Parts: sequence; structure tokens; C-alpha cells
Amino acid sequence: MAAPGALEPAAGSVPGTKVELTVSCRNLLDMDTFSKSDPVVVLFVQVSGSSEWKEFGRTEVIDNTLNPDFVRKFVLDYYFEEKQNLRFDVYNVDSKSCSALKQDFLGQAFVALGEVIGSQRGRLERPLTGVPGKRCGTILLLAEELSNCRDIVTMQLCANKLDKKDFFGKSDPFLVFYRSNEDGTFTICHKTEVVKNTLNPVWQPFTIPVRALCNGDYDRYRNGDGDRDMGSHGARAGTVKIDVYDWDRDGSHDFIGEFATSYRELSRAQSQFTVYEVLNPRKKCKKKKYVNSGTVTLLSFSVESEFTFVDYIRGGTQLNFTVAIDFTASNGLPSQPTSLHYASPYQLSAYALALKAVGEIIQDYDSDKLFPAYGFGAKVPPDGKISHQFPLNNNVENPSCAGIEGVLESYLQSLRTVQLYGPTNFAPVINQVAGIAAQVTDGSQYHVLLIITDGVISDMLQTKEAIVTASSLPMSIIIVGVGPAEFEAMEELDGDEVRLSSRGRYAERDIVQFVPFRDYVDDSGNQVLSMARLAKDVLAEIPEQLLSYMKTRDIKPHRADPE
Repeated sequence: MAAPGALEPAAGSVPGTKVELTVSCRNLLDMDTFSKSDPVVVLFVQVSGSSEWKEFGRTEVIDNTLNPDFVRKFVLDYYFEEKQNLRFDVYNVDSKSCSALKQDFLGQAFVALGEVIGSQRGRLERPLTGVPGKRCGTILLLAEELSNCRDIVTMQLCANKLDKKDFFGKSDPFLVFYRSNEDGTFTICHKTEVVKNTLNPVWQPFTIPVRALCNGDYDRYRNGDGDRDMGSHGARAGTVKIDVYDWDRDGSHDFIGEFATSYRELSRAQSQFTVYEVLNPRKKCKKKKYVNSGTVTLLSFSVESEFTFVDYIRGGTQLNFTVAIDFTASNGLPSQPTSLHYASPYQLSAYALALKAVGEIIQDYDSDKLFPAYGFGAKVPPDGKISHQFPLNNNVENPSCAGIEGVLESYLQSLRTVQLYGPTNFAPVINQVAGIAAQVTDGSQYHVLLIITDGVISDMLQTKEAIVTASSLPMSIIIVGVGPAEFEAMEELDGDEVRLSSRGRYAERDIVQFVPFRDYVDDSGNQVLSMARLAKDVLAEIPEQLLSYMKTRDIKPHRADPE
């Protein structure tokens, strides 16, 4: 069981999906004298924006083994835009009645959930550490998205010879779908439209997620004796219960009858019509000759998979992260404390903080951890020409830096060698990345460009043109605005309110996310908290933008090859 509040996200966060973690260990320390260790793994999660760890859950104890494969899983809400730090502590339990935390410590591993998902086939192996002078073995983690989260059902139903409820006409029937809960109660999950003045309605096809329809339980329909379960008030408590009503204008809809079924039974309509009797328990009790209140026929039923961000990442799609940093003179001399590029001995600059916050999350999904990094708006040695896409590492042939730390190092080195100048042109670096993105459009590569800037764009028309062109490519653009300037132009590029256009062409999809850095300056000085919020908001739209590209191109994720 998860500890209450163990993985509570920031307010307003919505999990992209649920991920199931399977845990195994290999070559654990043997702490028992006459047998092998009896291991258990305890999962802790780090509370967002703090150093506090809370226990999330623990596996079962497996007796007498140094290579356990645990059956008990950990199911976590997954948020792409947040750094979800996990800690796995392994113990040897001598007595199952005692707390695992008081037993022999066998080692621990720290990992981000994104690292597990971003690893090949969602499998990650990490060495266990923490016992001085000992090799503690390894922990193996497998991340799998819960499969029932993604299926979408489309179905159509009709009815025949329903009870007549209206005095001057026939009935105006509609259906109400409920899914059953573990406690025997029901939760409404769908209503059809009303079909007026008929006892033989045909309702329009409708679409509903499987998770909403039956909570992923395909067969919970019959009890242990093979009979249909009976819920409160005599209603059949199947995985799916359907009530039939006659619509009334005043809202006092007349109950015609009900029937119960299961997802599995509904799915059989893919090959044959399924007919259900509509029964009214009250009429059945009062009238001995009562047969039914009509029938409902399932005309069609189809299932499609709604692919998720995790599907594509696990299927091999690589995120390629590129950085572009504003080196225009409006930032101020880097040697002066008033400069946005100034790094004091005690704190990173606004540019470095933004780069580190976003980069440390997205690097988990980039397999080679090599990030092309550019500057723009500076005079570059040796000839002092203005450049809007110079490599921070001064290597034109290979502008990639090793990890986010490598990007930071090259950025700081560039500050010492280039002359801040201007103007603030975005189009060159956008077109640079777009040209690379255009080379591979089969869904195996997706590019994310992070632009950190302080001022008003000088080449707005060219930038809009570049973004409209890039919107048809596997690419997203993140813009972080630092400093006190007004950023109305950035909001226009964001396209959340009005779709971006240029020369009569509209962007195929929204690929730009803009956030002002000043909104994340923590008055208390807690940079960890404020930067965690910055990364969350900056990255929130990336999964949906990736999915929108794949969907418009009808690109399906590759299935991971079985071992």
C-alpha cells in the first residue's frame, strides 16, 4: 500500500499515465549464516521541491535468495514534466513480524522515474551502494504503462419494443451507463442522446475510454457461484450496468428498465449482435406474466489503442535536446552583478538556472546525453562577426556537449570569449534545428529546442515563418524569458489563444511553450522549489505536442522486441 501523500504532485498536475514498476535484484549481499538473505525492497519517493523522502510501498519478502524477482508491483502516477526521484532500499528481513527498516541493510539505489521509462525497453539496471567496502549487487527495474489506460471503445446500440411511458405519445428513450466500484456502488460514465417519440430507438455511435467504462476489469460480472451479482435496490452489479429511461422535460425521467453486462461480453459484438433483455424489477414483482420491458441490441463494438507518450518512448522514439542562449548586449556585461548572465560565487545566473532545471529532466530521455548548444546575438572570435547560431563549445563540426553539465561549462566559457551584441534573432537557430528534424520524420526522432532570452524579438516575421514551417516537423520549441522585459511577442508565438500564422499559412499544430522566468523567482530564496515549478510548467506540453505530430502522421509506436 502506498503511504498517504507519498507521491502527491503539485496542485493542478494531471498524471500523463500510470506506470507499473517491477523490481528484481541480482547478487545481493548474503547476511545470513546458515542460509541466504531474505530480501525486501522499500520504495521511497522524494517530495517535489524538497529533500524529504516518503515511503511509497514495499515488495513482499522472498526467503533465502540473493537473486529475487518480486511479484508485488509499484504503481505510480507518471508526470513527464516533473523530476520524480525514487530511492530503492534493500533489506534482509530475519523476522517477517519486524519492521524491514530495522533489519540488515543490503544497499540502495537512486533513480528518476523518467530514466527507467527512457531506458531501452523500459528496463534499467543500477548498482546498489551504501555498504562500505562491499559490492552490494544490482537492482533491475522494469517500467510498464498499465495497458487498460489506453484502449478506446466505440459502440452503437438500438432498442426494440420498449415500454410506452408517455400518455400522448410513445417514449423518448435514452441510456445511462454505469461502472461498478469495489464497494458495490456504481459510478455514472456515459449518457446517450435522447431519441424522441419511439419505442424502437437507434442511438448514435459513441466513444468511451475502457478505463471509464469498466476501470480495466473486463470480467467482474459474476459471483463465485456463477450467478450475476445483485447490487443495492436489486440492480445487477456487473462491471457495466445500463439503465433505460424515458426522457421528460422537467427532469423526472421515467425508469423503463435495466440490464447488466461486462466489457468482455460487450466485446463479443465485434463478431455477432448481442441482445439484452431490459428488466424492470418493480414490474416483475407486481405482474406474474411480466416478460420484459423491451430489448437492447448491441449493433457494433470496436476497440482502438490510444497511444501515449510512454508508448513512443518505450518504442524507441528518441528525444533530441538542443539549447540556444541569448548573448545580446541587453543582458548586461557578464562581469557585472546587474547582468542576467552574472554568476555569483553563491548562485547560478538566471540563464544557468533555467538551463539546469529543464535540462536535468529532459536529459533522462536522450540516450546519448549529447546536446547541441548554440548562442545567438554576439560577435564571435576570431573575426568579430555577428552570429545567431554559434556553437557554445566553439566546434562548428560537432556542437554537442556532454550532458547538461557540459552545456553549462561551454556556456560559461563562451561568456569569457564572445562580445555581447545584437540583435535578438530567433529564426536562424529555429531553422537550424528544423533542418535536422526534417531529415528523419518517421517518428524515431523528436527534437526539443530550448531558447533562453531576455528581450523583444528583432526578427518577428522571420521567426513566425520559421515556426509555421517547423510545426509540420517532429519538433517542439520551449522559450524561457529572463529579466524584466515585456514578452507580448512570446505570448503570440506560444499560440495557446490564437493559432500562429505567417503569410496566410497557419501553424499545423502548436509547438511553442513560453514561460517568463520571473514568475518562478522564490521570495524565500528556495531555488530548488522554484526551479522545479519552472521545469514542470515548461515541459508540460511536450508529451501532447509529440503525440499530435505522431497522430497527424498516423505513426504508431514500435513494439519493444521481446527478449
